[in-house]
Amino acid sequence: MVTFSIAQWRAWSPEMRDAKSWMQWADHPYCPLADYASPTLDFLTPMQRRRLSPMARMVFDCAWPLADNLPPMPLVFASQHGETTRSFALLQAMERNEGLAPTSFGLSVHNAIADMWSAVRRDHAPAIALSVNADGLEHAFLEAAFLLRRGARSALVVLSEERPPPAYLPWVSDVPFSYALAFRIERGTQWQLEQYQAEPGTPRLWSNSLNFARHLCLGSASVHNTGGDKHWLWTRYS
Repeated sequence: MVTFSIAQWRAWSPEMRDAKSWMQWADHPYCPLADYASPTLDFLTPMQRRRLSPMARMVFDCAWPLADNLPPMPLVFASQHGETTRSFALLQAMERNEGLAPTSFGLSVHNAIADMWSAVRRDHAPAIALSVNADGLEHAFLEAAFLLRRGARSALVVLSEERPPPAYLPWVSDVPFSYALAFRIERGTQWQLEQYQAEPGTPRLWSNSLNFARHLCLGSASVHNTGGDKHWLWTRYS
């Protein structure tokens, strides 16, 4: 069991780009039909933006305002599937017997977004990249809460998934649309996260991250999530 406070949070997807649109989605959840845009990131230079994939752009759009004008803070980045679009393009290049560009390969690895965050912000605070399963949201918050216990005044928790290429769809059923979520957490008792025992329930349509974002919008006092055989309870106390 860990406790913490969420000082601020943001979310982005191609069809929900602000708090109002996320609130509308929370009231009447739906699955957007297509991914058709990525954030513009006007706060970065053209050279900085050029290296960022659509997935990385979502992460920067969500996380940057939460860290702007604040002292450096640790980052915990978590994703289950990672840069599937970039990785699939590399696999297609290999099938055509083409050489792999070192930059493209380097930006496809799981910790690339966390590394780019540190480089662009010139931030030397710890940056952790987690390759997670269905309950990656919970493990990312646990990791960040432990950083707070070790002395960090605040920490960023960022989760992102992108709608995979069509060839992956038979195997990736838990990403209904591309999205990123960012949270700045601090020491406190606003939220409590714990694991509990429960009988298997009906699978949810939305991932743990999207389910949590929905209940944050709705102001729910508690959130129940599952991940494999694990069950998680989020309880809000203030």
